[in-house]
Amino acid sequence: MKITIRPALKADCNSMMQLINELALFEKAPQEVTVSMEHFEDAGFGPRPVWWAFVAVVKRPDETEEIVGFALYYIRYSTWKGSRMYLEDILVTENMRGKGIGKLLMDKLIQVAREKQFTGITWQVLDWNSAAIDFYKKYNARFDAEWVNCSIEL
Repeated sequence: MKITIRPALKADCNSMMQLINELALFEKAPQEVTVSMEHFEDAGFGPRPVWWAFVAVVKRPDETEEIVGFALYYIRYSTWKGSRMYLEDILVTENMRGKGIGKLLMDKLIQVAREKQFTGITWQVLDWNSAAIDFYKKYNARFDAEWVNCSIEL
């Protein structure tokens, strides 16, 4: 089994949406995924993309390929730190976890952030997701319990 990390293509959006729905089920919020495929594709591959992603592709011995993970990010600006990568989601499908795919995706994000001269990478993790927290600790991530998440639905 060969694993390749490559930039996402528009043709990957259907597989990515399947993984997004898998993530929403894992996070106990499947009803929260309301984005349409058209909007998702346009936001990543339209005239003014707002997100970029890498996909993890497994090539099986029979030469079939399957997207088994992805990392989707966008650029945010901090008035204190400058341009930073915001990791919206990183996911490896459940049956492929523990094979180093998440590390390949995270390492690729770090490489790209350095190439683009971002000042860092930020993201959120649910406080009950101990597997993800343990994964991020391997990168010496700083966890901040001081800030409260806020949002407004429109």
